[in-house]
Amino acid sequence: MPFIDLQSNLPASSFSEEFVQKMCNSIAAALGKPQDRMNVVVNPGLTMLIAGSFSPCVMLSVSAIGVTDTAEKNKEHSAKIFEFLTRELSLPEDRIVIQFHALQPHQVGKKGTVMSFLSSISTM
Repeated sequence: MPFIDLQSNLPASSFSEEFVQKMCNSIAAALGKPQDRMNVVVNPGLTMLIAGSFSPCVMLSVSAIGVTDTAEKNKEHSAKIFEFLTRELSLPEDRIVIQFHALQPHQVGKKGTVMSFLSSISTM
């Protein structure tokens, strides 16, 4: 059950529903997670500074159970996500930053409990 939070100073018009769906599908594939388990939020039009510049940029936070817990995994995820974002948003790599957060099953609530107690956590 990955959580994707994209923040950007690009205008809302840069993030159509089609773009958000494509991003969801791309990140789901990169993480090896089912698309129907993804949770995505896009926050456009923010005042943002990356590397001392207000030029167009994106900060992406990826939080997930079991797939963001090693440098090797995140290196692979990063390459795939950067390829998508640079292509779709026409941004250079130095204007994109990704944070990976490893979640434990007890840190995610669903259906009135936490993932630790749900039988299908392996697909989350």
